[in-house]
Amino acid sequence: MGFLYTFNAQEGEQALLRMEMRALFGEDTSAGILLSDRDIDVSRSPFVKERVEIVIEGGSVSEIAEQASRLNLEGRKFLIRYLKRNDLAPADKIEYDEQRDIERTVARRMRGMASVRQPDVIYAIVPYGGRWFFGVYARNAALWRDHMRRPSPYSIALPTRLARAVVNIAAPDEDPSARKVIDPCCGSGTTLVEALSIGARISGRDINPLVTTGARANIAHFGYSCEVTLGDIAGVTEHYDSAIIDLPYNHVTKITPESQRDILLHARRIADRVVVLSIAAIDELLAGVGFTIADRCVWSKGTFERHVMLCE
Repeated sequence: MGFLYTFNAQEGEQALLRMEMRALFGEDTSAGILLSDRDIDVSRSPFVKERVEIVIEGGSVSEIAEQASRLNLEGRKFLIRYLKRNDLAPADKIEYDEQRDIERTVARRMRGMASVRQPDVIYAIVPYGGRWFFGVYARNAALWRDHMRRPSPYSIALPTRLARAVVNIAAPDEDPSARKVIDPCCGSGTTLVEALSIGARISGRDINPLVTTGARANIAHFGYSCEVTLGDIAGVTEHYDSAIIDLPYNHVTKITPESQRDILLHARRIADRVVVLSIAAIDELLAGVGFTIADRCVWSKGTFERHVMLCE
């Protein structure tokens, strides 16, 4: 019957959240909740907070309770949660006591034992679009937080939440392994770790032997593996479905506008879909190498800012 997803973003991340939503779901919303038929793992995005796999839909809580009474739980203990994130207007907000009454109304009709502490399955009930939905509840495990503690950090590496969202924009399929992805300026492997953790097929490359060594160490530290080669993008001969290009910007290695143009030319040569990150808008440069910007946003955290551009 579909899925309901709730979302949460920190200050400066809202535009990236909505760009990732457009990639993963084909639409976005400012309401913080979205109904979709796309089956996206709840822990895949850094912005998805919860997911409800819908099993019942109705026009009222009593209708949901009636249908829930026919569910076969096969002896499993259950818990029901009212989902606080929904699309109700502030004037229609359901307060705490009524939320608990809604949970009890449905639980009393269900065949099985309710358990707050050790449920075998957690259900959620939520109003959305003038209807009520009920289904299996899951919460994001926030795996990216563990990846922040990598053994070989790099001072100018992408933050893990940004890297994870960029991977999803580059490879938005329900099955992340459906596309072959490359990061030819991979640095210490932040995007590689995030991609591998969601099951994407990715390889890395960089011209700096120290950071490629660090990338391999970071990948191995989290139990993953992928090819990481030493060399510039000009040496890439394979073709990829997607590429991620975090353009060098003169913090460690000096780079000229001509060199940036060469990187983008090679990116267009080796991949059909390219996500470019830069410290400023580079529309003319992208157009000059034949790219069309299909989507874009600006992500910021303090003084750290990136323009994210999906190019095709």
